[in-house]
Amino acid sequence: MRRTPTQNRLLAALPAEAYERLAPHLEPVALPRGLAIYEPGIALDYAYFPISSIVSVLSPMKDGASPEVAIIGNDGLVGVALLMGGMAITNTRAVVQSAGHGFRIRSLMLQSAADDVTPLRHLMLRYAQSLITQMTQTAACNRFHNIDQQVCRLLLMCMDRWATNRLSLPHERISHLLGVRREGVTATSRNLAAAGLISYHRGCITILDRPQLEARVCECYAVVKADVARILLIKQS
Repeated sequence: MRRTPTQNRLLAALPAEAYERLAPHLEPVALPRGLAIYEPGIALDYAYFPISSIVSVLSPMKDGASPEVAIIGNDGLVGVALLMGGMAITNTRAVVQSAGHGFRIRSLMLQSAADDVTPLRHLMLRYAQSLITQMTQTAACNRFHNIDQQVCRLLLMCMDRWATNRLSLPHERISHLLGVRREGVTATSRNLAAAGLISYHRGCITILDRPQLEARVCECYAVVKADVARILLIKQS
């Protein structure tokens, strides 16, 4: 399958003038699972636009935990701090959760284009606001909703950003991302499988009944989905 930058929905949403400014500088890259795209306290050299991979934004803690605060896939940009001024240094970590491909662009080139092309700058800043919404909603979800709801949210958000119903998500990784006990994730997975919503085999989850999964998830999923749709000008079904 031929890979093109417009397989990233944020790039596809750009007006022609803005896209043409970026296109010659977009470099195709493989994004293997476990790749750290950026680390806390280190300046970002590139921004990444995933097309077939999922990147987790993590918040490292002193005790070694790194709960997930955002998911970025074919809906967005990894490295939005580049557009926020300063030295583009963050206190979060971005790691490829599901392997795939994407495009990258040098930081200075993206910053220069955003300074020169107003529609590009406006879309990227709206996306930054959408990412903040996802982060705040994730924090609320992790605080107030049960493990079943959190797992359903994670599965649906990954599915939206990877355009497939098969996800490589071992229980241990889900527990790490959500900051919950593995036993709770295993119990939830068994319940969902028994209800016919998913199947699970050797770390691979297949979504069998998306409508029922959406019926079980908390409101956090709908809030984030609606915000992404608004930014990318996608009509709600």
